[in-house]
Amino acid sequence: SFNPVLRVGDQILETMTEHGLGDRQKGMEKASDLLRLVRLDPERTMKAFPHELSGGMKQRALIATSLLLDPKVLILDEPTTALDVISQKYILNILSDLRRKLGITIVLLTHDLAICTEVVDRIAVMYAGRMVEIAKTQDLFLRPKHPYSMGLIRATPSVFGDVKELKPIAGSPPDMFNPPQGCPFNPRCPFASQVCTSKVPNLEMISEGRLVACHKWGDI
Repeated sequence: SFNPVLRVGDQILETMTEHGLGDRQKGMEKASDLLRLVRLDPERTMKAFPHELSGGMKQRALIATSLLLDPKVLILDEPTTALDVISQKYILNILSDLRRKLGITIVLLTHDLAICTEVVDRIAVMYAGRMVEIAKTQDLFLRPKHPYSMGLIRATPSVFGDVKELKPIAGSPPDMFNPPQGCPFNPRCPFASQVCTSKVPNLEMISEGRLVACHKWGDI
């Protein structure tokens, strides 16, 4: 996040200075180009203090700052948290544009499955600190192969499928200081059998580009 007592422009330029990326004039030019890329007015944004920008504007300015070093991979942790729906949509549209224009890879960390459909090609679902399923976005929503993925989709407003009633996942997340034996999802899983309570499933490829960590994936 931005330092509240410094102007946004000074903080953006500091990033370039700390990495030895040219003089101040060149830095101003590059920062201005990147701010335009995320649909911000460069002059206004550079002169502003963080409190003078909306939440969505600050988020876009931070994204522009992260692009100063010309990354090949951009990792975003909950980039739409605390933003209103319109601002969320705007941020996601910008991220899609950045992927196309800059050719960068975006790794999006989120608890909101619905926003994944706006930006990502593939989803990795995690439970209890482990990846339990990796699939193309549409494949995951239409044909989940892990019970936890299925539960998440049933609890999420419909994006691809025809979910008419939202259903919460039964039970509670595991205590990671005292995790269950075997598959960590087995106490909540409607498909669990004896092997699930004794053996942790490995992440295995079940088809091209599709990986699942579940003993019972064939029954789903």
